[in-house]
Amino acid sequence: MSSNEIEIHKELKKYFGFSQFKGLQEQVIRSILDEKNTFVIMPTGGGKSLCYQLPALIKDGTAIVVSPLIALMKNQVDAIRSLSSENGIAHVLNSSLTKTEIAQVKTDITSGLTKLLYVAPESLTKEEYVAFLQSVPISFVAIDEAHCISEWGHDFRPEYRNLRNIIKQLGKVPIIGLTATATPKVQEDILKNLDMVDANTFKASFNRPNLYYEVRTKTKNIESDIIRFIKQHKGKSGIIYCLSRKKVETIAEVLQVNGISAVPYHAGLDAKTRAKHQDMFLMEDVEVVVATIAFGMGIDKPDVRFVIHHDIPKSLESYYQETGRAGRDGGEGHCLAYYSFKDVEKLEKFMSGKPVAEQEIGFALLQEVVAYAETSMSRRKFLLHYFGEEFPDDGDGADMDDNVRNPKNKIEAKDQVVKLLEIVRDTKHIYKSKEIVFTLIGRINAVIKAHKTDTQSFFGSGSDHDEKYWMALLRQVLVSGYLSKDIETYGVVKITQQGLDFIKNPVSFMMSEDHEYSEADDESIVASSKSSGTSDEVLTAMLKELRKKVAKKLGVPPFVVFQDPSLEDMALKYPITLQELYNIHGVGEGKAKKYGGEFVALISRYVEDNDIIRPDDLVVKSTGVNSANKLYIIQNIDRKLPLSDIASAKGLTMDALIKEMEQIVYSGTKLNIKYWVDDMLDDDQQEEIHDYFMESESDKIEDALKEFDGDYDIDELRLMRIKFISEVAN
Repeated sequence: MSSNEIEIHKELKKYFGFSQFKGLQEQVIRSILDEKNTFVIMPTGGGKSLCYQLPALIKDGTAIVVSPLIALMKNQVDAIRSLSSENGIAHVLNSSLTKTEIAQVKTDITSGLTKLLYVAPESLTKEEYVAFLQSVPISFVAIDEAHCISEWGHDFRPEYRNLRNIIKQLGKVPIIGLTATATPKVQEDILKNLDMVDANTFKASFNRPNLYYEVRTKTKNIESDIIRFIKQHKGKSGIIYCLSRKKVETIAEVLQVNGISAVPYHAGLDAKTRAKHQDMFLMEDVEVVVATIAFGMGIDKPDVRFVIHHDIPKSLESYYQETGRAGRDGGEGHCLAYYSFKDVEKLEKFMSGKPVAEQEIGFALLQEVVAYAETSMSRRKFLLHYFGEEFPDDGDGADMDDNVRNPKNKIEAKDQVVKLLEIVRDTKHIYKSKEIVFTLIGRINAVIKAHKTDTQSFFGSGSDHDEKYWMALLRQVLVSGYLSKDIETYGVVKITQQGLDFIKNPVSFMMSEDHEYSEADDESIVASSKSSGTSDEVLTAMLKELRKKVAKKLGVPPFVVFQDPSLEDMALKYPITLQELYNIHGVGEGKAKKYGGEFVALISRYVEDNDIIRPDDLVVKSTGVNSANKLYIIQNIDRKLPLSDIASAKGLTMDALIKEMEQIVYSGTKLNIKYWVDDMLDDDQQEEIHDYFMESESDKIEDALKEFDGDYDIDELRLMRIKFISEVAN
């Protein structure tokens, strides 16, 4: 029965209720009905499953669908069953079934009722199943997620490698391979491995014009950045991907504490919790899911409005898959990734324990991710090129990209590239990136000393630029193929033939300056903060004036009231209630109550007079992880326990304990450590230090050390300062 004899539009309407096909669907279906081997590359959301579901419903016999994900199979089976009055029209065959259920599946297939049988690749290796399938008519075999066959894919499954041999045992049946993401290398691998080089190949465009791609440098303030981003997209659904389960839990907690409805999702949670969290997201009971990559396989939520990568993924395929979960309905989809080279190094370290062949692939894939994050060209163009597709400058969605909207500054670096390549060549390929950069800027470390590189004439020859510059250049030169990272010896940088040619015959090399993301990149930030994410200078001056006045009235030095960092934070966040003041750096409840009234009144007037838009979402509440430590310290100092015992009970060094105590008293809580100080210093010594702090302009320990010139050590002065602040300020 050829495809021309069937009115497939009628069948489409009858089973699925659609009156027309999407994209390449019709051509693919005709190829399958004509019993041809068929290969389909179609991005997520392109309507891949219909390509094999409709022909399976039309043709005689049962179609076998191989899929790696049990949850996905279940969803699809439920969907097919909803189209028919017969439950047996679709079945799953996997390890989760009982003997009785397996018998029922076999009966339905034998009687010709079952049109689609979903199996895991492992089930197909069982001889009893293969023997049974040989005895019944099979219409075709569809291999979903076919990239799992390739070691170069982002989700390699060894059990997929043997599928071809098993299918051969079923007789001459057509094979349909389907994947949502594959580079040219992976495509070739799939066709070769399934022995279907003659297949009709259908490749849809990978361009998703409604997705906006953005990469930001990961800073210490990533949590407040994410919270601000989500609050700007209030009421919209989003997914945040993290690499570790621990990070997933932490971020979910921080979001909850800051009034965002979020749940965690990772493989460490029990199945019931996972299912519950997934349903909450689908039913819109929560706005955000924080997840490891375990989440989202087959999630068919059309209106995910943003996907945030807290950590950079291991490959561009994973990245494309994960960002592809945004905007499936054609509406807006913001894909935001945070990037830091530290994360990349972490992933490299993690890979260095694996077999060499796997490392080789892992490094190569990761290098592409680095190139994507660092590139100054259109990210869409870069991604599509990776998937073997050319994208014209005026293509659909061309401006949906941070690099296109804010082009990075470029500078000529031809001479610097030559210098860098010569150093790699002349140090004889023994160094990793860090040592090469140190050699350029003339910084010595143990490795450089051991190789006597510091005695060479070229040592320090690049000191006219800093470490950051050389690191950025080195990464861009790696991406351009003039250098390569060695696989055998983890992380060692070598020069390539292309690099040697460059030294002989240098050409222009436009280096993009790394873009520094700071809070000021966000337009939502206060208009009056002139410089990048720094505090409002006019307000800082007014707050310092007020602090002087309050201190004078109370007869204490100004730092006793609030320290400088606290005032600067107030001038960045504009707190106008005591409650908001608690969230300011170094201000606790005690301090806010004691001194805060006049300060918030001043800020409130200032905000009103200057029409300032307050960045209330900059105030990130912490999850109180340290509060247990603080409570323990306060309670045990009350019990006059030796400080050394408190420190060792909490696994802290003395220095770390003193730091914690400083935070406690500076934010307004009393700590009575007289019992401990009395053992160290007599009354006269204590009085001398107390008077010094009382009259001093600053509470800096360096100043006190200079003043006493060796009479007291640093710990004595720090503990006296804690005692002083506690008595005078709190």
